Amino acid sequence: MSKFTRRELAAALSTSAVLLARPQVQTQPLPANADEELKASRAQIHDNADQLDKFPLPMTAEPATTFKP
Repeated sequence: MSKFTRRELAAALSTSAVLLARPQVQTQPLPANADEELKASRAQIHDNADQLDKFPLPMTAEPATTFKP
């Protein structure tokens, strides 16, 4: 029998509750044709970008990143 800490138990319960409360996403099957699949993927990316544009995001909310070679 494995023992869980209170934090591990809370994380496991909250994760399952979030997954159950999440609305079911209607996914459409990918087309068999590669060109149609590319068009569908581009349309989905465009739709996602439009949805993200609806929410204002201040520059201070951007994560600090440093790219080093």
